[in-house]
Amino acid sequence: MDTPYTVSMSKSMVVMQPQPVMVSRHSDQWGSGTFDCCDDMSECCFAFWCLPCFTCIKAKNYGECLCLPLLDFFGCVPPITMSIRVSMRQRYGIKGDMCNDCLLATCCRACVWCQMSREMKVRDLQITLVGARNL
Repeated sequence: MDTPYTVSMSKSMVVMQPQPVMVSRHSDQWGSGTFDCCDDMSECCFAFWCLPCFTCIKAKNYGECLCLPLLDFFGCVPPITMSIRVSMRQRYGIKGDMCNDCLLATCCRACVWCQMSREMKVRDLQITLVGARNL
């Protein structure tokens, strides 16, 4: 039954959808140095007195499994600390390399976790979408 209002369906398929552009207001460097623990004394003291608790809380805040950092305490090179540091560098667009991440995670684990905690506070995952339309 044809009506004057028959709608024709197109057989073409959209292959690529436009993606939103993420704009960061932060630099490509860490917001603070690895050994700038005095910038946040309460976090530094917490990390110094109970590093396992501190790392678990910070991993959860970052979006990872709560108990994942506990695996670091069974080896020489802490794989979880290193991988979260690398992930954080990639997420925030911070320049660096895995060799430096490995060295710092192995020798200065508490300082690295304090630095990552400060970075999460500063960055706070504020993302501005450019070119996105409201529907």
